[in-house]
Amino acid sequence: MAIFHQELGQVCTTMYLQGSAADNTVCKMHANDTVAACAAGNDFIGVVVGKRDGLACVQVAGFVTLHYTGTTAPTVGECALAGDGKGGVAVTENAKKYRVLRVDTAAKTVGLYL
Repeated sequence: MAIFHQELGQVCTTMYLQGSAADNTVCKMHANDTVAACAAGNDFIGVVVGKRDGLACVQVAGFVTLHYTGTTAPTVGECALAGDGKGGVAVTENAKKYRVLRVDTAAKTVGLYL
């Protein structure tokens, strides 16, 4: 039996996009109704799931699977994560804590609830 979380509780909103950000990468608040790509250590508001005409569809709640970097792998349970500056996340002391359900150290992915 497979456990499936993807799209569970997914909530998306449309915001302006400052600069560029690839799909499936974390983003931060930049200004009113505007998101931008995260630099290393930035808290993230959500994940860019699509873009068009200077707008971004941003997932702000629900389950997501993200790439992680760094020498420390995230842990299941509550884990402090921030943007890694490459579109993914990294374990970062004093960052916001997220509910992590799965960590794949071979693929370097983490499944969490926003």
